[in-house]
Formats: sequence, C-alpha cells, structure tokens
Amino acid sequence: MLSKKKIICLTLLIIFFSGISKVYSIEADTFIQSTVNRAAKTLGGDFSKEERIKKLKDIAKDTVDIRGIGFYSLGVHRKILNDEQLKKYQEVFSEYFLKSFSSRLAEYSNPEIEVNSKKKINENYTIVSSTLVATDSRPEVKIEWRVYTKNPDNLLIRDLIIEGLSLARTQKEEFSSIINSNKGNIDALIENLSAFVIK
Repeated sequence: MLSKKKIICLTLLIIFFSGISKVYSIEADTFIQSTVNRAAKTLGGDFSKEERIKKLKDIAKDTVDIRGIGFYSLGVHRKILNDEQLKKYQEVFSEYFLKSFSSRLAEYSNPEIEVNSKKKINENYTIVSSTLVATDSRPEVKIEWRVYTKNPDNLLIRDLIIEGLSLARTQKEEFSSIINSNKGNIDALIENLSAFVIK
C-alpha cells in the first residue's frame, strides 16, 4: 500500500507533467512551477519550431488571462471602443499575444526557472518570485509572476515582472503611444496588431 507521502508526491507529479493543474485548487507558486515545467518540457523536447510554437500557445491559453491583459493594455482607451471594435480588438489581440509569446519563447532551449517564494497581495492577486537560472551564455534573471487568484480553481497569469520591468505595463504604454500618435484612432492599433499577426 502506498504511504500518504508517496500519494502526495504522485499527485504533484501528475499536476506538473500532465497539464491538468487547473483541475485542482492549488497554490499560486505550485501553479507557476507547473507552468514553467510544462514550458521547459516543450522547449527541451525533440520538436520542430512549429510544434514548439503550437504547444507553447496551448500552454498560454491554459494559464494566461489573455482577455484580461488585453483590456488592461487598452487603458482608458477601452471606454471609447464600440461593440464592433471591441470584438475585433479582442480577436486580434489574442492572436497577437499568442504569436508574440510563443515565437519568442520557442528560441529558448531548456530554460531552468526556480520558484522561490510567493506573497499574497489580496484576495485577487499573489506575486510569485522566481529565478531564471544563469548559464554560460546568460546571467541570472529575476522574474515575478502576477497571478490572478480570485477563482482558486482557475488561476491565471496577468503579468510578468522581469528585473522590475512589468511587461503588461510596457505593452500598455506602447499601445497608448500608437493610439495617441494616430489622434485617438483605435482602428490604427487594431491594424498595427493585425499586421504583426500576418507577418
């Protein structure tokens, strides 16, 4: 008969490697470790670049709040979108995010990320601190994950803070710059994102 300790270990292994971590109510740090393990398994596997990209997109769909990030990235400009523009923006932002995320990560080989700690900000958010382990070709990198924890059965990543730089905030500033340089025209942003998607 399996001991309680072995049962717990087996359960964690299932969570980490089967990609069904969201079925369980798990802590934010376990969720992040599960996610980076899935990504590392993909990047370290014997896959073509196209296969890696597809698998990475699937991981992002499972673990990232793409819709929430998309709304955040619009900032105050979200209020001026009509229903048709909002629908079009949501569709193209999702494609833009998945392509940008997966194509960048696909270039990595076996990134080793160690989860170090977590800090609960409030009922909705937990910050998970981690480290991208240094190699001969790159230095150690500190990464913080902003995890949306309102629904404990469906944790979602809302931001990455790399060495103090928020990727979500940076993207929000870039989108705002595009909109403002086009006299508040939201369609200019949508066209810009669409152009990136079809490259």
